[in-house]
Amino acid sequence: MIKIGIVGEIGSGKTFFSKLFKFPIFDADKVVSNLYKEDQNLFRQIKRKFPKEISSFPLRKEELLKIILKQSKNLKVLGKMIHPKVRKKMNNFLKINKKKKIVILDVPLLLENKLNTKKDVIIFIEGDKKKIKQKIKKRKNINLKLINILKQNQIPLKFKKKKADFIIKNNFISKTAKKNVKLILEIINERDRT
Repeated sequence: MIKIGIVGEIGSGKTFFSKLFKFPIFDADKVVSNLYKEDQNLFRQIKRKFPKEISSFPLRKEELLKIILKQSKNLKVLGKMIHPKVRKKMNNFLKINKKKKIVILDVPLLLENKLNTKKDVIIFIEGDKKKIKQKIKKRKNINLKLINILKQNQIPLKFKKKKADFIIKNNFISKTAKKNVKLILEIINERDRT
């Protein structure tokens, strides 16, 4: 099984590209969202740590946001509770899909949390800064202060780019994106045959 990790800046189009590969996707953001709704143990853990800020189950993003904005180091505190659960779900996903030729890992903190191995293929999505800003501003309930806190907790983009096997310049045109994905899959398949 070939694992393809998609990395890049917030708003660069990682999820969009993940879907273009047409292979099983592990979408970490979706997993986290489901954990907030379904995981009562996680709720109890966070409630114990932040009793005044957390009201009732399921976990609400607004309440977690307040915790992070109050003190940026709280992001790391929450991460310590959430990331092991995400890792467990990812391992489960890999087990379920072990017979698949390729799986896609859409995990924003893939490199930060050392969820990749040397054999994994890393694709860095590089988007035009202006377009990324426009895209982020269009998102509903977006908080720019939160985005800056998230960026501070990530490895510099330069480093991610260096780690990448492939760099896709995202011009936000679907046709070009599909062409890039097709090309990368051809190279990966070629390598796999040798």
